[in-house]
Amino acid sequence: MTSRPTSALVRRFAAPLAALVPPVAAVWWAFPENLPLWRSIAIVAAWAGSGLLVSSIVLMMRETHVARLLGGLESMYRWHHRSGMLAYLLLLCHPLALALDDWLEAPQLAWMLLAPWTQSWPLWLGWAALLLLMFGLTTTFAARLPYRRWRFFHLALGLGVLLGLAHVYALLGGANILLFLIVTTALALGWRLIASDVGAAAHPYHVVRVAHQPGEMIEVLLAPYASALAVSPGQFVLAAFGDGPHYRGCGEYHPFTVSGIEADGVLRLGIKALGPCSQRIQNLEAGVLVHLQGPFGIFLDGTPSRPQLWVAGGIGITPFMAALRAHRRVQPTTLIYLFRSAADAAFLDELSALVRTDPQFELLAEASGRGLPDFPGLLARISQITERDVNICGPMPMVDALMPQLRQLGVAADAIHFERFDFR
Repeated sequence: MTSRPTSALVRRFAAPLAALVPPVAAVWWAFPENLPLWRSIAIVAAWAGSGLLVSSIVLMMRETHVARLLGGLESMYRWHHRSGMLAYLLLLCHPLALALDDWLEAPQLAWMLLAPWTQSWPLWLGWAALLLLMFGLTTTFAARLPYRRWRFFHLALGLGVLLGLAHVYALLGGANILLFLIVTTALALGWRLIASDVGAAAHPYHVVRVAHQPGEMIEVLLAPYASALAVSPGQFVLAAFGDGPHYRGCGEYHPFTVSGIEADGVLRLGIKALGPCSQRIQNLEAGVLVHLQGPFGIFLDGTPSRPQLWVAGGIGITPFMAALRAHRRVQPTTLIYLFRSAADAAFLDELSALVRTDPQFELLAEASGRGLPDFPGLLARISQITERDVNICGPMPMVDALMPQLRQLGVAADAIHFERFDFR
């Protein structure tokens, strides 16, 4: 696609660069001179960790312009996790390095430093911040944590960051770099809590129609009450469904890929029953209020300049449906559509009809059961595969199995595009 080289560079470097700016600035300002080695290490670790905590907070924002600038929410959240983990390790090194410095003079001083009950309240703040960070980082290792509990743990992370900065402020006062970190953290946390989690920045829509699809899936038609979101094919929104006469919403924002974009801002969302909330949404009814945030994502970004190979697995068909419904193909496009059985194949009739009306579009639909499909056999049917851009959307085991097959056939790494869609 014409914009893909730029998009790939943005996706790869923007978020890590954003993560590095606060810690580098903090260490540059506070770099110690003429101090013992371990005390210098303690100071550098503290400022680098504090800067990375601020980066982690900024990278968990859900704001469309920031997300696009930093390469999408997927990239932002990946570096949010990395920044938080590294920050915790650095901040844990801070008291240990100080204790080691004291140990070289008097072991008793080292033990006193590591005993919070012997210290003043500013140092208590530091220990409390470390404990909250350790508590909050539970979400990194608990992949199946329920959403409400995950959110509670994440709030502990935010409180830990604020306590950590308060600890530094109590010890050093209002240094310029510290004020910058505090203001940045407050703005990012405020946006995330008020605009995103509470939904102050959301757009109100209502459910016009619910169409049931094969495979425990519905397609929801949504119309805006006021201004509509400017959505492109391949993007997703965060949706929170309200209550109806016979339906109770989850009260939570969850990501759903747009499966169609119509006139007057009307959107279609494909929603498969994959978790407790999406299972409840299968009983959705017309008239229900829904708040949307976004759009997000850079999948299918730009206008194609080369032939396309699309690979969809299950619910991964939704972004391709949005693209196919938006306009006819300008480049030869082959879609490999994988599903467990014919009873699970959503939109298959519509796709078959598109094949008959669009000479640039080819469909290879295959029921693969519960195992992985025969990728070597499927890819052997694709002409000039090395001359194509490859876009993949589906479960990560499918993506992980397909990637090496494509590379073995000579498809360049920068010609393969996918988004994980595995964040909250």
